[in-house]
Amino acid sequence: MLQISKRGIDMPASPIRKLVPFAEAAKKRGTKVYHLNIGQPDIETPKMVLDAVRHSDFKVLEYSHSAGNESYRKKLVGYYKTVGIDVNEKQIIITTGGSEAILFGFMACLDAGDEVIIPEPFYANYNGFAVEAGVTVVPITSYIENGFALPPIEDIEAKITPRTKAIVICNPNNPTGYLYSAAEMEQLKNIILKHNLYLFSDEAYREFCYEGTQISALHLTGVDDHVVIMDTISKRYSACGGRIGAFITKNQALLDATMKFAQARLSPPSFAQIAGEAAIDLPANYFDDTKAEYKSRRDLIVTRLNAMEGVFCPNPGGAFYAIAKLPIDDADTFCQWLLEDFAFENQTVMLAPATGFYGTPGLGKQEVRLAYVLNLEDINKAMDCLEAALKVYPGLIK
Repeated sequence: MLQISKRGIDMPASPIRKLVPFAEAAKKRGTKVYHLNIGQPDIETPKMVLDAVRHSDFKVLEYSHSAGNESYRKKLVGYYKTVGIDVNEKQIIITTGGSEAILFGFMACLDAGDEVIIPEPFYANYNGFAVEAGVTVVPITSYIENGFALPPIEDIEAKITPRTKAIVICNPNNPTGYLYSAAEMEQLKNIILKHNLYLFSDEAYREFCYEGTQISALHLTGVDDHVVIMDTISKRYSACGGRIGAFITKNQALLDATMKFAQARLSPPSFAQIAGEAAIDLPANYFDDTKAEYKSRRDLIVTRLNAMEGVFCPNPGGAFYAIAKLPIDDADTFCQWLLEDFAFENQTVMLAPATGFYGTPGLGKQEVRLAYVLNLEDINKAMDCLEAALKVYPGLIK
């Protein structure tokens, strides 16, 4: 009998998408499902971005440069200057989504069996990229009680072993929405210098900060060789399907190594690079309305959640996610029950169990992630469903 690889067996299923069959079945029964389980914005992709693709004029859809179109990279240099990041086009490699940037970082910086420390809960796909690269994720727990702040430095240092090669952060954070402070970023700087580690910073949600300012890892001084930024247009311009990201570092040896991975996959998507280039020409105030809309959604969902009996949700400082602690026995069971066995006025809500965002077994069993990517009316209806569900769920904890 043919065998599946250990890597294939170990590859985790997506905690965000694993409940899709139950949602599809609910819809076939005629139940309306409010999707708060996945970070798919409902904000329209800017028309000028789509028009740039629609009106592109060429006779051959060629490979782009393996590092991405030079014109796009040069325009990105201007974009990064507006957020206080000083790089040149040769320090940027365009990737197939932020996902490929993360995978390139793991592959180019770590050997099989090496370790990365990641504050948990963390973006679940980090686990998948680690399996692909043969890397071990070492979680360091942050806690809902203090809003998922960076764990104490001594706790992080206690996790460092001779195999530790990097620390990974997402800032603002997916799934918690936490925004790391300048003081926390300086603490991370001190650790990576002391222990000679890479700092991978996933900055997909840079524009969406509601209180405070995003401190990029490339704002830190004296650590240029240590820092790698993973970026993407997916959430910034509501262009998730474009699959265009960026790998950014000032470490020339790392750039040289990463380019070999970029060449092996030939080139990033051409049409989406056209879209990404056009997006940089959006008016300077483009994000004002989008950010204000997400902030109003955040304020609503956090207020509604904390008004429910037995529910606690810290106020996220950025991104468009929140994690809430519910009075339930098991988040996986509860989220499936919402889709299989529950309806309120022929409607229900789809959530992501937080267990899939923790690396430590047993954590997150009373927590769910909510992506506030729906309009205010739909968020209110989804919260009505959740509130009704928490009154009748068989596994309630009193």
